[in-house]
Amino acid sequence: MADETELDTGAGPAPEMQPDTPGAKLRAAREAAGLSLAEVATRTRIALRQLEAVERDDYAALPGIPYAVGFARAYARAVDLDEVAIAAEVREAVHSSDMATNRYEVFEPVDPARVPSRTLAWTAAIIVILLIAGYTLWRSQSLTPPTGEEMAQEEAKAKAPVAASTAQVAPAAQPVVFTATDDVWLRIYDEAGERLKDGLMKKGEVFTLPASARNPMILTGRPQALSVTVGGKVVAPLGAPDRTIADVPVSAEALLARGTAAAAPAAASSAAAPSLRPAQRPAAQRQAGPSSAGETAPAAPAPAPAAVGDGTGG
Repeated sequence: MADETELDTGAGPAPEMQPDTPGAKLRAAREAAGLSLAEVATRTRIALRQLEAVERDDYAALPGIPYAVGFARAYARAVDLDEVAIAAEVREAVHSSDMATNRYEVFEPVDPARVPSRTLAWTAAIIVILLIAGYTLWRSQSLTPPTGEEMAQEEAKAKAPVAASTAQVAPAAQPVVFTATDDVWLRIYDEAGERLKDGLMKKGEVFTLPASARNPMILTGRPQALSVTVGGKVVAPLGAPDRTIADVPVSAEALLARGTAAAAPAAASSAAAPSLRPAQRPAAQRQAGPSSAGETAPAAPAPAPAAVGDGTGG
């Protein structure tokens, strides 16, 4: 009977040891699938040394708690294990080890293999900073009042036209209206230096020149951002785009003169053309006169000797 008992006891198969740690479960699943650790590294794009640490349950060798959990999830996905269960076991194992007390993580990426590199993150941040700085610089230049040097240059160029337009005239009945087609800084002042409008005009803002303004003038760095009308009619631009203008008259008379100034030279040239023809006719006649006189000159002295001869003989 004892022999039978011994026989029965020895005949039973030894119970198979089941892996009880996340790393052991992952290694067993990999071996059952016939995969090498290098093949898992290729599938998950995780470094081989980090996968070896996961299999050894050596989470202290990994960058941090989120990476330990994320690497384990990616490993489980590659060998067809329940990644949620594996992640939970790894998280529990990490928090029960010294790693949890020495490190504190505030986030947990879903898959650390897909987290952008630090170089890419810094490059993106630098590009954003450069874009913001460039926009700020452009905006400040477009809204900054012109410098003293620019004002002096424009004032020197405008001295001759201003001197011709300084005659005293009665205020025009037609209103002068300035409309900002874009944000623009300007200054409108009269001959006494009193500022009628000074500062930034927002896009769409309208300013009507006071009818009592005496010889008003304008200073701005962006004349193309202003639409000027006299009596509802749009006048010619005040200056070239993005070029500072200073001491430019903006009374109704001066603005209307700017609109008709282009036709004045053509009218003057057409009026001067007919006047040359009468002047040419007397010149031709004068050229013909001496030639005729030259032909009759020899005949004129001929009777003179005859007359002298008659006198002497008598």
